[in-house]
Amino acid sequence: MPDSAPSSVTTATEAPPVTLLYLIKQVELAVRSRLDELAAAHGITTIQYTALTVLERHPGLIAAQLARTSFVRAQSMTQLLDALESRGLVQRVRDPSSRRQLRIFLTDAAHELLDRMREPAAEIERDMTAALTLGDVEALSGMLQSCRIALAGAAAR
Repeated sequence: MPDSAPSSVTTATEAPPVTLLYLIKQVELAVRSRLDELAAAHGITTIQYTALTVLERHPGLIAAQLARTSFVRAQSMTQLLDALESRGLVQRVRDPSSRRQLRIFLTDAAHELLDRMREPAAEIERDMTAALTLGDVEALSGMLQSCRIALAGAAAR
């Protein structure tokens, strides 16, 4: 038996550094777990919650736009919207300028649901940033916005 490892086998004395991509994914997984619990407690899924919050900020989107901003495919969005509409949380209204397009709006029931979820969602965010100062949180928010914009620009190229 040879005393040393073969030259084709790498023996690392130090682990490679943790990448930002890895850290961001770990944070996303932790947030997703907490959001899954919160959404389930209110009778919806995290993806439905995401769609509702997008519509709260951008009322009147069409399904394709909502799908892009909610991280689902257009086909999945149709099923998601059917479920939300059957629960009375969204309303689809024909666009007067384009009779083929349906604009999506939250109902009063959806606004009430989001109001009930607002504080528990804020608690998740407070837990996530508990070790940070207010300045750190503001800086992190700005940096994440810059990263999002940079990646959106890279995807457009």
